[in-house]
Amino acid sequence: GSNLSRVNEIEAIDRNRTYTNNIIEIYDQLGIEAARQAIVDELKGTLDGARLEVDDRHLLVVADVMTSEGEVRAIGRHGVSGTKHSILARAAFEVTVNHLLKAGIIGERDHLTGVAENIIVGQPIALGTGSVELFYVPDA
Repeated sequence: GSNLSRVNEIEAIDRNRTYTNNIIEIYDQLGIEAARQAIVDELKGTLDGARLEVDDRHLLVVADVMTSEGEVRAIGRHGVSGTKHSILARAAFEVTVNHLLKAGIIGERDHLTGVAENIIVGQPIALGTGSVELFYVPDA
């Protein structure tokens, strides 16, 4: 376990060099920006330990999404992914049957405005090569 608040009360402890990997405790003691930085540091440390190279900007996006509401949210179905407005986007992540069943019971509609739901139904997305339309006009 960790107890950052009690550790920081010890006079001999250097608060500037004390660290915990408990993101929620960092948020409680130091605020959302410190928690965001800790998320980035933990992601980077995990990926470095596995000898995987990922551009830091991707890690920053993950940390920004997790902290954008002013509190730390998980990426899973109980956090960021579970709050999507699209039925299909929620169903694509976890507990597919539950999401589809609940949506069917309450008559929820999906307007297919996001990337995931359009890919699921086989529609082209308006990104990359899907963002342009080309027409061939043969010479007469």
